Amino acid sequence: MRISLGVKTWQLVSRVFIPPVSPTAAVRWRASQTRLYCSSLPEQEKPQPSMLRHLTSKIKATGPISVAEYMREVLTNPVTGYYVRNNMLGPSGDFITSPEISQIFGELLGVWIISEWMGAGRPKQLQLVELGPGKGSLASDVLRVFSQLQSVFGEASVSLHLVEVSPALSELQAQNLTGTCSQKADAADEPVYRSGKTAAGLPVSWYRRIDDVPSGFSIIIAHEFFDALPIHKFQRTQKGWREVMVDIEPEKPDQLRLVVTPSPTLASSTLVQGFKGHQLHDVLVSPGSADLTADVDFSYLRTMAGGGVVSLGPVTQRTFLKNMGIDTRLQVLLRNCTDASTRKQLISSYDMLTNPEKMGERFHFFSLLHHSRLAKPQKPEGLRLEKKKQTAPLPVAGFTELSFS
Repeated sequence: MRISLGVKTWQLVSRVFIPPVSPTAAVRWRASQTRLYCSSLPEQEKPQPSMLRHLTSKIKATGPISVAEYMREVLTNPVTGYYVRNNMLGPSGDFITSPEISQIFGELLGVWIISEWMGAGRPKQLQLVELGPGKGSLASDVLRVFSQLQSVFGEASVSLHLVEVSPALSELQAQNLTGTCSQKADAADEPVYRSGKTAAGLPVSWYRRIDDVPSGFSIIIAHEFFDALPIHKFQRTQKGWREVMVDIEPEKPDQLRLVVTPSPTLASSTLVQGFKGHQLHDVLVSPGSADLTADVDFSYLRTMAGGGVVSLGPVTQRTFLKNMGIDTRLQVLLRNCTDASTRKQLISSYDMLTNPEKMGERFHFFSLLHHSRLAKPQKPEGLRLEKKKQTAPLPVAGFTELSFS
C-alpha cells in the first residue's frame, strides 16, 4: 500500500510539465544564522525618522516598551510600518525567499497540497489559505500546478484566500495573480478588502485577519511567516530571567537601546535579528527601514496547537523537497530546456534550495493535521464481509519518504 500510494503522488509530480523559468541575473550568496542573504546593495537614502519619533514619544509617555511591541510598530504600523509601505522581496529588496529562487519550490508544494486534499477524502471544497503571501509567487506556482492537474479535482470548488496586512504587497499580489481582474472593497472595514479572479477564473480574496477567512475545508500555508511575528525577549541574569525592553539612550535622545528590567518575569530565550539589503542590520537603527526576524520555536507551536491536531516535523527543507521528488522534477525541467543560461539557473537554484550550507538545512517544514488524517482503517468485526476494500490513508508526502518504484 505504501508503494502504490507513493506511485500516486509520483504520478502527480510527473504530470506537471511546466516550462522552466526565464534566466535571471546571477546573485552572489552567503549564509547567515537564520536566513540567506546576498552581497550588499548600494546604500539607499536613509528614510525619514518618523517611526523613530513615534517610538521615542511613546517611550517618553509610558516608559520602555517590550520587544514584541517594538516589532509590531516597526513592521505593521499602518502609516510607517516596514511591511505596510515597502516591497522588501527579491534581489532589489532586503531578502529573497524560496519561491523567488525557483518555481520548483511552489510546484512541489502544490503537489503536496493536492496529495493532502486526496488523503482527506477529496472534499468538495478546497480553500487554499496563505498567511503573509509576499509577492504572490508561491501562490502563483501552486495555482499553476492546480491548473495542470485540474482533472484531479473533478467538481470540487477551489478558491484562494490571502491574509495580508500590507497594502503595498496586496497590490503586487493582485497584479501577479489576477492582473486587472481585482477590485478593492467599497468600505475600509470590510473583512474582504480586495477580491478578484485569476486568468483561469479561480476566485481570490484578501483579508487582514485569519479569523475573517470563511469556514470550510482549508489547507493553510505560512512560508516565512512565524519568524516575523512579534516576540518577547528575555535574558538570564544572576537574579533569574528578566525581560529585555526597548528604551531611549539617555545621552542620545534620537537613539534607542535595549535594557533589562529589574523585576522577575516568566522566561524563555529567543534571538532577534534585522535584515536590510540582504545584510545583518542593527534592529534599533532606523526603525521601520529593515525587516525583523526571530528563530521559530517549533516546540512552542506544537504546544499551542494542542491535542486537537497531530504535528509532523520539523524536517529540513532539503528533506522535504527531496521526499517530494525535487531531483526528478529538476531532471524533467532540464530535459525540456535547451537554453544554456536557463539550465545553469535551474541547477543553481536547486543548489540554493537543497544545499545544507545554504537553505537546505537552515529552513524547515512543519505540518499540523487532523488526527483522522493518520487514522488506521478499522478492521471488519465478526463474519461481516466488506464489499468495498478498505485502504489506509495516503502517507503524508514530504514528511515520509516516497517510493517511486
